[in-house]
Amino acid sequence: MSQHPLIVGIGELLWDRLPSGKRVGGAPANVVYHASCLGAEGYAVSAVGKDKLGDELLEAISETTLHTAIERVDYPTGSVHVTLNYGIPEYNIVENVAWDYIPLTDNALTLVKKADAICYGTLASRNDVSHNTIITLLKHANPSSLRLFDVNLRAAYYSKQLINELITYANIFKVNSDEAVVLKSMLDVDISDDDLCRMILEKYNLKYLIYTNGSLSSSIYTADAVSTLKTPPVRVNDTIGAGDAFSGAFVYYTLSGLFLEDAHHMAVNISAFVCTQSGAWPKYPETMQKYI
Repeated sequence: MSQHPLIVGIGELLWDRLPSGKRVGGAPANVVYHASCLGAEGYAVSAVGKDKLGDELLEAISETTLHTAIERVDYPTGSVHVTLNYGIPEYNIVENVAWDYIPLTDNALTLVKKADAICYGTLASRNDVSHNTIITLLKHANPSSLRLFDVNLRAAYYSKQLINELITYANIFKVNSDEAVVLKSMLDVDISDDDLCRMILEKYNLKYLIYTNGSLSSSIYTADAVSTLKTPPVRVNDTIGAGDAFSGAFVYYTLSGLFLEDAHHMAVNISAFVCTQSGAWPKYPETMQKYI
């Protein structure tokens, strides 16, 4: 694998409106931002409005190492009003915005056909336009690519049917402990989180299942192994984007040839670093050695 694997994030791109000001966000874009900081060739596939917020968002991205396949559409640039409760974010997601109308483009199709990894979630499928674009892109994905579906449940923007549809295109599934509760209710099963993870891994023939349990631990399952690590204690600024940083790091280091436990270790430590910073896109220090 190249030192600079091509990793594509498809979905929401927006401004997180924090008490401290606005910051770039959107889960799939967050994933590829962090992967690009580590050395990947990261691309965000999304849409922003033909407005001042869209101009500012593209300007902010231009100052990073992230590449884009972002279209300008006739809807306002997305935003999320974020309130923090002891560093834990709560989201009020504005509807009918640009990333609800991501168009299918030749550029995006070209990217997914050669991508080493693709990441996506449920949120951007809340509107039929973006949903249809995402499904078409997944159907054209490089068959040998890693395809990470972070279920990333937000508000009422998901259903059992949607999750079942999206997971069929994935070979990596990511779920946290809160989402596991919802999934068990949805599936009408009364089992442990560990059994749930093993059941989903087997049912969908996944390469990896990533399970995160906040400040306690995380586990990565494969068909014949499981890696479990404690979450390192850090002084938390906020947890925005920490899970996405975990995903970006795990995919990047897996593509770079690291063994499961080593890629997991890197993902945990980079996620912990992000928790010490503000917002989903913190600048990485000149050297990450003290963190990883």
